[in-house]
Amino acid sequence: MNFHTGDNVVHCTHGLGKVLAIEERTFFDKTSFYYMVQMADLTIWVPADNNLEHRLRLPNSASEFREALAILSSPADKLPDDRRQRNLQLVEKLGDGKAESICQVIRDLSAYRDSRAWSESDNAIMRRAQKALVGEWSFILSVTPHEAEVELHQMITRGRK
Repeated sequence: MNFHTGDNVVHCTHGLGKVLAIEERTFFDKTSFYYMVQMADLTIWVPADNNLEHRLRLPNSASEFREALAILSSPADKLPDDRRQRNLQLVEKLGDGKAESICQVIRDLSAYRDSRAWSESDNAIMRRAQKALVGEWSFILSVTPHEAEVELHQMITRGRK
């Protein structure tokens, strides 16, 4: 998958950004191409290697994104009670950076909180997932981040009733 300067992209960890440049860089005597991606509050360099498709993707279409959002109102999957197992499972799911996976994590963690307290890592994972989802949501559906957050909360609440 090739990206070009000016392309909007979604990073698997940091969410929505824009490709500002493509440069050849040398690290540890190895030269390769990197995408310079600007996020809202962060600039990262993403190697254009065989793992690129696991790091960057194009934003979903509006219809694909709405399908992913429907996951928020669907029945949650049970999460492990063991904090370490839960963390591992959630981080692994977020690793692909797909909107569907982000929605599943938000849905499942929200449902988990109904019966148990969150750990520090649960809180951090939820913040990371919500930030990524809201960023892509506001871009794709042309709403403010605040409007996306309000709708996100409403969808999660509807899903738990």
